[in-house]
Amino acid sequence: MLAREKLIIVHVCRQGEAAVIKGHLESEDIPVVLSYESAGLIYGLTINGWGEVKIMVPEHLAEEAKKVIGV
Repeated sequence: MLAREKLIIVHVCRQGEAAVIKGHLESEDIPVVLSYESAGLIYGLTINGWGEVKIMVPEHLAEEAKKVIGV
């Protein structure tokens, strides 16, 4: 993945699900960056947007990634 390449959010979920999706996308040669909401990560909260994880991929692979994860 190029350092300046634009990343697109393809899915938002909880931490456990994010790890599974990341592994699935990477097995399909799609690089993934996970962006964690920090307070939820520290306190383990998953309400009102706390604890959500944004799954981001390079812009040119966003549609393929959505197909792979079924969103």
